[in-house]
Amino acid sequence: MQVYVRREKPEKWGEWRRRVRHGWGIPFAMVEYGLEWVAYALGNWRFLEVLEYLGRFGVLVAVIFYFAESGDRLKQKHYQAWQVVNSAEGKGGNGGRIEALEELNRDGVSLVGVNLASAFLMGVRLPKARLARANFDGADVRNAEMAGASVRDASLRSANFRGARLEGVSFGGSVLNEADFVGADLKKADLTGANLENADLRNTEMEGVKWQSVRSVKRGNVWGVKNAAEFVEWAVRNGAVRKEEE
Repeated sequence: MQVYVRREKPEKWGEWRRRVRHGWGIPFAMVEYGLEWVAYALGNWRFLEVLEYLGRFGVLVAVIFYFAESGDRLKQKHYQAWQVVNSAEGKGGNGGRIEALEELNRDGVSLVGVNLASAFLMGVRLPKARLARANFDGADVRNAEMAGASVRDASLRSANFRGARLEGVSFGGSVLNEADFVGADLKKADLTGANLENADLRNTEMEGVKWQSVRSVKRGNVWGVKNAAEFVEWAVRNGAVRKEEE
């Protein structure tokens, strides 16, 4: 809002008076006329003009400092998110980890080696996350969205990924023993070198999965696996079972 406005000198009182049609309005006209002179005096006071410029300059400086410190604010935000994740390490429950992990991933922060054992992460959204060597042992990750994530050389023993969207996820070299993938979407996932012993793969979507170098699938349940007939046949020959019930 502009405060300083240069004003023209008010006309003489006689001319101002002639515009008053009724006598009872003269006192009001006199007040207004006096205020007009005050406004004129202030409008030509250079000090107010200087203050106006200083105010605008102050806004400019504030904007510059805001953007200059944006990097520090981002680091602080990431530090706080990591505090949430690390303080809940090894504990059950959410503890704010879902929001913290999603925030870090949105900002492109690597989650390599993160310990999420026993964590409640139902519905977590971590697309294209970098989770190599992460620990998901016993974690509840049902209905998660992790399409395109890298979960290589990770530990997912007894993790629950029921109904999760895992399209294109790389599980290369990971331990998936006793993991629950019932109804999950593993389309085009990479299972190269993964261990699937006792894993529950019932009704999973496995179209285009790279399974040829799976280390072991002994006692894994491949009932209802979709679009991966060759994998099912190989798995059964190598110790997997096909049971509708657990």
